[in-house]
Amino acid sequence: MNQMSKINVAVTANRRSYPWPNVPAIAICLDGCEPAYLDEAIKAGLMPTLARMRQTGTERTALSVIPSFTNPNNLSIATGRPPAIHGICGNYLYEPQTGNEVMMNDPRFLRAPTIFKAFYDAGAKVAVVTAKDKLRALLGHGLKFDEGRAICFSSEKADKSTKAEHGIDNASAWLGRPVPEVYSAELSEFVFAAGVKLLKEFSPDVMYLTTTDYVQHKYAPGVPQANAFYEMFDKYLTELDALGAAIIVTADHGMKPKHKADGSPDVIYVQDVLDEWLGKDAARVILPITDPYVVHHGALGSFATAYLPERADKEDIIERLAAIDGIDVVLSRPEACIRFELPDDRIGDIVLISSENKTLGTSEHRHDLAALNEPLRSHGGLTEQQVPFISNRKLPELTSAASLRNFDAFYYALVAAAQPAK
Repeated sequence: MNQMSKINVAVTANRRSYPWPNVPAIAICLDGCEPAYLDEAIKAGLMPTLARMRQTGTERTALSVIPSFTNPNNLSIATGRPPAIHGICGNYLYEPQTGNEVMMNDPRFLRAPTIFKAFYDAGAKVAVVTAKDKLRALLGHGLKFDEGRAICFSSEKADKSTKAEHGIDNASAWLGRPVPEVYSAELSEFVFAAGVKLLKEFSPDVMYLTTTDYVQHKYAPGVPQANAFYEMFDKYLTELDALGAAIIVTADHGMKPKHKADGSPDVIYVQDVLDEWLGKDAARVILPITDPYVVHHGALGSFATAYLPERADKEDIIERLAAIDGIDVVLSRPEACIRFELPDDRIGDIVLISSENKTLGTSEHRHDLAALNEPLRSHGGLTEQQVPFISNRKLPELTSAASLRNFDAFYYALVAAAQPAK
């Protein structure tokens, strides 16, 4: 145990006080983990450690942030705050001032410091491992890697990690595993294996492990491939738990089937609709699910925002869009930002959310769906907002909490870690 962990202090991050851990505090984000995945794997007898945690620890269901996409939720977990505070409201956004559509993976978009930075600045040791490199710069922002107290790298580029930029040279060689294919379950397994080794060798006070949803986009709860993924995770969870860490298991979002009976994607192409109503390209539809890794979802999700021309009758457009079968929610920017706690300068004039089995696209010709070799599963809307929230410790505070968000993960992990050691 490092010397700082013996000091009874609290660390403040984004106006919230976090207790100092007596044992390592770990939050694990299982990307795309619809609660049914855990139910089915436990029912099949494949997750004995998580099943025990449900019985002897604390289990709740939490709500993710909307849009229920990877970047907004990971940064909410990392900051303990909603997108209105940290600014990351999608994987992708439109900058009206430049006319460009850009990835939100640059730290310049981040408006609040992470919990990791707050603890690092207070003297803690911090470790972060993410599956995809798109999150690494955001999650590691503000950490200093030249003092031996911070490590932050991705599975995707583990062989390119350096001591100066990531806190560790060639994490792939260190772990003794080759860099996995980005579209694979092994990309997430690399995260878990690294987490176990870091806990043994680096002894972080605070650690975050976050995966990829490749498996969840392809396979439904209970099918062999999905069950195999959660069986694999449980084996690493067993090791983390045995090493004495206080653990919270949660997710960034759930996952639902978004296809027709014949297996083809069920899509409302919103740009095509608005082109018909307002003229070609008069409106600009943005899909915040878009990122460099679209093979498994074709950039189709259940949340979209649209910038409308000044001449457009916004109330009329909202009413007409809301009448389309499969569109559940259409809100003006002010309404959406209040309801979903979004930054109002990074959202279009309107926000659309589709129903459980529908997705939203831009124009049909802009989506390459050739690589979708399984019926589409995706996320982004309200029906993917419920996620698991499980602690390996008894937490009365968690049990009695009236409302629970996935971004409460580190607060409760640290509350559990601050309990007297077993």
